[in-house]
Amino acid sequence: MKRIVSVSIGASSRDHRVTVNICGQDFIIERIGTDGDINKAVSLIKELDGKVDVFGMGGIDLYLYGRNGRKYVLRAALPIARAAIKTPIVDGSGLKNTLERNMVKFISQQCNIYLSNKKVLLVSGMDRFGMAQAFTDMGCSMIFGDLIFALGIPVPIYKLKNLHRLAAVLMPVISRMPFEILYPTGKKQEEVVSKYSRYYNMADIIAGDFLYIKRYLPEDLDGKIIVTNTVTLQDVQMLKNRGAKLLVTSTPEFDGRSYGTNVMEALIVSLSGKKPEELTADMYMDMISQFGIKHRVEHLN
Repeated sequence: MKRIVSVSIGASSRDHRVTVNICGQDFIIERIGTDGDINKAVSLIKELDGKVDVFGMGGIDLYLYGRNGRKYVLRAALPIARAAIKTPIVDGSGLKNTLERNMVKFISQQCNIYLSNKKVLLVSGMDRFGMAQAFTDMGCSMIFGDLIFALGIPVPIYKLKNLHRLAAVLMPVISRMPFEILYPTGKKQEEVVSKYSRYYNMADIIAGDFLYIKRYLPEDLDGKIIVTNTVTLQDVQMLKNRGAKLLVTSTPEFDGRSYGTNVMEALIVSLSGKKPEELTADMYMDMISQFGIKHRVEHLN
């Protein structure tokens, strides 16, 4: 049996372990949170290095993206990425842009949702470049919340080209900032403060990283479509209680929850028998189809 371990700097209260069979191969998939402690994440990876098949790096991105797929490296993530010597480690970025770009087409074609002119709040476009481009290409009216949700600056961005321009100016500074300033880590991932509700209210679709979505989630989500990644049973119940209409996640449901793209990427690396750097976007898409990895769709209200 193969073992995939996602080491996350997120809250340990969101930990989960499941056994699944994919293409005849049994996997133990485990998510271990370190409550915002990067040093603990590094120590855990070093302890398990060579004892698991592939690591996922959760709760933190190694890369953010700008125009033409330009990568910006988040310095805070480097110690985690470099901690594994024997076992491959992935952060989900290799899969994210292909899987989530495809998810937008899936929503249009398989969920029968006409996306043209739908208003979409994408809480962070720079860590969801494929999703940002796909919604834009579908003719959606966009609200990019990168400044709002990452920096607490209540300034929405309405055009993808303006997000790219802002990234070119700010990323050399942002990439050096402590990660806890940019993203909820540890126990902060369990906090919900109703704030910036007007941006949620403006949108038909609320999309992007779930912990950003959850961070300022309003009480009333009547009729909203949520397009996201990792959700627990408790997260789904919260969305249902607040009136959300539909939940679509990029990754499938395992034992009541969906895991992050870092876990799905780790699974594909393990099943392929290749090194992460050997896999191209086209190869990821082929293997997503081959291995039967499907988006999750759940009608909430």
